[in-house]
Amino acid sequence: AAASARGIPVTNVPGYSTQSVAQLTFALLLELCHRAGLHSDAVHAGRWSSCSDFSFTPSPLVELAGRTMGLIGFGSIGQAVAPIAQAFGLRVLAHTRSGRMAAVPGVTPAALDELLRESDVVSLHCPLTADNRGLIGREQLARMKPGAFLLNTARGPLVEEGAVADALRSGHLGGFGADVLSAEPPPADHPLLGAPRCVLTPHLAWATREARQRLMGEVAANLQAFLQGQRRNVVNA
Repeated sequence: AAASARGIPVTNVPGYSTQSVAQLTFALLLELCHRAGLHSDAVHAGRWSSCSDFSFTPSPLVELAGRTMGLIGFGSIGQAVAPIAQAFGLRVLAHTRSGRMAAVPGVTPAALDELLRESDVVSLHCPLTADNRGLIGREQLARMKPGAFLLNTARGPLVEEGAVADALRSGHLGGFGADVLSAEPPPADHPLLGAPRCVLTPHLAWATREARQRLMGEVAANLQAFLQGQRRNVVNA
C-alpha cells in the first residue's frame, strides 16, 4: 500500500519453482514409501553384508499404484503434481476452499472431509491465510486413513505439528514429509525432531539450479521492463 501510494511499482516472479516443488513432493513421498536413506545407511553400516537374505528390507515398503492421493490446493503446483501422481497409478482427488478449480483430466474434485477420508496420501499445496492456519490438526488427522501419509511443501503453519508428531508416535499416521515448518530453522525442542517416519528437508524445494536461474532471469526481465517504461509482473495498482 505504501509503495502504491508513492507510485512505486512492485513486481514478483510467479511460477519459477513450480516443477521443482512438484518434484520434491514426490521425493518426500518416495522416501516414505521406500526409506531409501535408511536402507542406504544400513548397507553402508554392513547390515546387508551380515544378513543371510539376498534382499535386506528392515523397513516395510509401500507401492503407490492403485492408491489415492488427495491434493489440498489446486493452483499451479497442485496441477503439476497431479499428472505425476497419475503416472504412478494413483487416483487423484483435489480440494479448493472456493470449490472452483481447473478441470484436469482424471482429477476428481472433493470436499475436504471426503478427501481426508479416502486418501492414502494427503498433500498440501495451498497458500497460508489467516483462515487456514492449522488446517490439518488433531480432528483432521483423526479423519485420515490409518497409515496414510501427509506431505507439506506449502507453508508450515498449515499443520499443527504437535498433533502430527503425536499421530506418528501412535502409529495412526503412516508418515509425514515436509519441506516447511512453522519455525525455520526448527528449535531444538521442535515436536517433529526425532519423530518416527518423519522426513524433513530445509525449505529447499524452490532451490534447484534451474528454478534459481529462472528466478534471476525473470527478476532481470522485470527490471528491464521498468527501465523501458513497461509494466511486467506488477502486483500493485
